[in-house]
Amino acid sequence: MMSGPAISVRNLTKSFGGKTVVDAVSMEVARGEIMGFLGPNGSGKTTTIRLMCGLLEPDKGSGRVLGFDIRNERRNIKRKVGYMTQRFSFYEDLTIEENLRFVAGLYQLPNASRAVADTLADLGLTTRRKQLAGSLSGGWKQRLALAACIMHRPDLLILDEPTAGVDPKARREFWDEIHARAQDGLTVLVSTHYMDEAERCHRIGYISYGKLVAFGTVDEVVRNAALTTLVISGGDLAGAGRLLGKAPGIDQVAPFGTTLHVVGSDAEALRASVRDVAEKTGVQVAPAETSLEDVFIQLMSVSRDNMQ
Repeated sequence: MMSGPAISVRNLTKSFGGKTVVDAVSMEVARGEIMGFLGPNGSGKTTTIRLMCGLLEPDKGSGRVLGFDIRNERRNIKRKVGYMTQRFSFYEDLTIEENLRFVAGLYQLPNASRAVADTLADLGLTTRRKQLAGSLSGGWKQRLALAACIMHRPDLLILDEPTAGVDPKARREFWDEIHARAQDGLTVLVSTHYMDEAERCHRIGYISYGKLVAFGTVDEVVRNAALTTLVISGGDLAGAGRLLGKAPGIDQVAPFGTTLHVVGSDAEALRASVRDVAEKTGVQVAPAETSLEDVFIQLMSVSRDNMQ
């Protein structure tokens, strides 16, 4: 069994066309940990993941993944990785079983028939094995994709926005499956825009324009953001929203049903502005917990686009 962290990288840097896409990223991921990557589109999440799983070589930096050097042993890393992309990429005119047989051939598995049968049973696909992949719902396509990714028993699973377009029940079942695999020692890197999915990860990293600007458990990331959140209700809510949008100390104003969530990094200025607006509009004010989404939006707003 592998000892030490599953992933340990230092100062990973990668540029394309003179633009630094990944900028000195360092992190460690433990064996059996589910690590979530958050960040806006184009932030460098996917490139960072590809550097760590051996698909790209860094311009600078060093590290080991699954015990292998990320520069000199990339082929060994790739053999131990399962990569599930966002887009369904199997032959839709083949059955589930035929698709898995094809994948088993690509991996040159020694007993392909047994591997396919075991994987079908493992993912609850046996009764659907003769169904054409193109006729599957989003949730079952996702299950097929996961089956193909783990059939060769990888030590590291990469998930790139795995549940886009999948209904809530299928998403929950998918995450239950991922947690069960992690408990058996599988390390998981998942890129997602869904806050509830990020909260299912053991730790998360927020990447913004190539830089890792937040890292830790969800509670740690929210706490370190040091934001203050208030909820406003009743009174002239629309008028309050218009006034708050221009007030000092207010970084975010977002409607949630019949309330407004007001967020800011300067607690004193935020409370003063909210008190002033409340007196003018008759709204009620109550404290609230800062959410991961609040932090996500805040980090996006203060980041500088390195592609400009």
